[in-house]
Amino acid sequence: MSLRQRLTQLAGRLQEPQKVARFQRLCGVELFYILFFPFWIWNLDALVGRRLVVIWVLVMYLGQCTKDVIRWPRPASPPVVKLEVFYNSEYSMPSTHAMSGTAIPIAMVLLTYGRWQYPLIYGLILIPCWCSLVCLSRIYMGMHSILDIIAGFLYTILILIIFYPFVDLIDNFNQTHKYAPLIIIGLHLALGIFSFTLDTWSTSRGDTAEILGSGAGIACGSHVTYNMGLILDPSLDILPLARPPITMTLCGKAILRILIGMVFVLIVRDIMKKITIPLACKIFNIPCDDVRKARQHMEVELPYRYITYGMVGFSITFFVPYIFFFIGIS
Repeated sequence: MSLRQRLTQLAGRLQEPQKVARFQRLCGVELFYILFFPFWIWNLDALVGRRLVVIWVLVMYLGQCTKDVIRWPRPASPPVVKLEVFYNSEYSMPSTHAMSGTAIPIAMVLLTYGRWQYPLIYGLILIPCWCSLVCLSRIYMGMHSILDIIAGFLYTILILIIFYPFVDLIDNFNQTHKYAPLIIIGLHLALGIFSFTLDTWSTSRGDTAEILGSGAGIACGSHVTYNMGLILDPSLDILPLARPPITMTLCGKAILRILIGMVFVLIVRDIMKKITIPLACKIFNIPCDDVRKARQHMEVELPYRYITYGMVGFSITFFVPYIFFFIGIS
């Protein structure tokens, strides 16, 4: 075998772990969330989907704010080889990817076991597999140290122990309280403004506003949906729920809901993005020639992210289910 062939073969072997790592880190980026939560709400169990969002928003918000308070830098390069640079401007401790990768599978099992009929062993297998894939990928990509990962994991366990008992209360409040939308919008906006005062601009500030906006939109949409009777949760008398038989009709409707819903959500996101950034720049007299530079101002980044993803969340729990109801695929 020639030297060139050996080098080509070695490069191919090196790319395989990178592909796996890229797949693993998808469990912590927008593409994953914008598919995962709607799939739960539209196709599986709206109650579980809503409460997963509540837990995700809480865990990610506390994680992002803690990063800006501790202010530990990313691992130095060299010696670390960084295969990802998008989040390099953020701080490192704790790993919010590890926090999300820990919180979501644990919350899924906590929310579904006893509500749905399935062996607990399935959940006990899911949790370490999901968590380890996400956490190890962050080390492989050169974005976190082992200490960051361990801290994120333990921090998430602590948050779940303290706040999980209140998730049911929060979800019921979001749906039934008369003034829930005003309180939700005001609280999430206040949390966003507070987080923006913790440190200078980084991608974490935009992510925080995006998370809070999504959570507020989904909560407000669930309030309207509940009061209009579009999505009704199953009665407690019929729990635990049995898995429906998998048929062509069931799969066809699920695929149709995802396709129609995601097209609508992405259109809403693009429209709101094109509206909010120029409007915020005009209101606060900030030059809009360089959008990236303009978004480094809190006056632009916060309303852009919060309003845009607030509408995305509202679409997921209200507009899209209303479309499903109207065309008969709900």
